[in-house]
This record gives sequence, C-alpha cells and structure tokens, in this order.
Amino acid sequence: MERNINYENKRFAISAKKCDNRDIINKNNMKECNNFAYVDGANLYEAMKELGWPLDYKRLKVWLSEKYGVERAYIFIGLIPKYKNLYTYLQESGFTLVFKEVIYDGSGKPKGNCDADLVLQATRDTYEDNFEKAVIVASDGDYAGLVKFLKEKDKLITIISPGTEEKCSILLKRTGAKIVYINDKISILRVRNEKAPNTDETASGPFS
Repeated sequence: MERNINYENKRFAISAKKCDNRDIINKNNMKECNNFAYVDGANLYEAMKELGWPLDYKRLKVWLSEKYGVERAYIFIGLIPKYKNLYTYLQESGFTLVFKEVIYDGSGKPKGNCDADLVLQATRDTYEDNFEKAVIVASDGDYAGLVKFLKEKDKLITIISPGTEEKCSILLKRTGAKIVYINDKISILRVRNEKAPNTDETASGPFS
C-alpha cells in the first residue's frame, strides 16, 4: 500500500514555553522549548557523500530535539516524484519537508537550489515570532546574511555544518556564530545496524 505524502508546506501555531539559553542546555526543559531547525537538504546530502558515512536522519532529528530543543525541523529539498519513498522516510523521521521545484540541465541533472526558500522561511518565522531560537544546518556562505540577522535578533543557537571545518564557508565563520561540525558527531548520527530506507536513491541527486 502506498503512503500519502503531504507535499504542501503548511503553517502551524505552536504554543510553547519561552526558553532562554539556560533552558537549551538543561535537558529537563528540552521538550518545552520551541526552537526550529532549518536544513539545506542538498548541502547536507553532498557533504555526507564527501564524508563517506551514512547519516541516520531519525537520529539527527532526535539529536536536534534533545541537544537544542528543536520542536520543528524543516528540510528544504528538490521535489522529484520518483523519490517519494525517501520523502516518506524523512517525514517519518520527524522532518517537515519544504519542496523546491526542480529543473534539469542539459545533461539531465536535476537542479533545485533551496537557499532562497530557506532564508525566506526563517525570516518569516522570525518576524511572525513562530520560534524562540534557530539552528541552521548548512555549510554554504550564502546563509551568512541570515546568520547575522538571527544573531542581531538574538534568535540563533548555532550553525551545524555538514562540511568539515576546512569545507565550511569562511563567510559563515566570519559571522562569529558558534559552529558545530557533523563529522564530529559520527558516533551519534551514523546509521548503525540497519541501512536507512531508500537513502541509496539519493545517488541521482533528489536533494539537488
């Protein structure tokens, strides 16, 4: 039986306790925080290919929740219908998917840059006061402006860089924001016994 996937980005009203930075590091208060994560799916996928170890997205979502009090984790991703099993897996892992229309280059490779969509969503959520603090999961320097904006609003917890310290953009480093590197969390986030369903489908680039 096929499972239906919700391809719409819906708005939700969340009522949660106001959290400060002390709450973020207090595990007893984690579930009461209303923090959001914004994940660049293509950037994360490409970086994990380069790192060479399989990321467990369910573990990633749990880690974001327990470590940073993340109530909602958006993942911005190109929409290619044949990868619906992958999208279902990501949703079942706890992510809210925001799809980008994909176009194809001359060689047939899909392209769906999600930078602008991520920045717009995070900016809108900030002005609508939808969250307390944000986590940005990306290594791309295009997000430096967003990081500065969130810092000015006292809304940023950390950047989580899928790329290594050498691969993470110097523009992000210059913001002075805290940066955590996913490769340092391999013992927590790596797929263990079972391979995550359908993640091998990403070889053709559905995160593009």
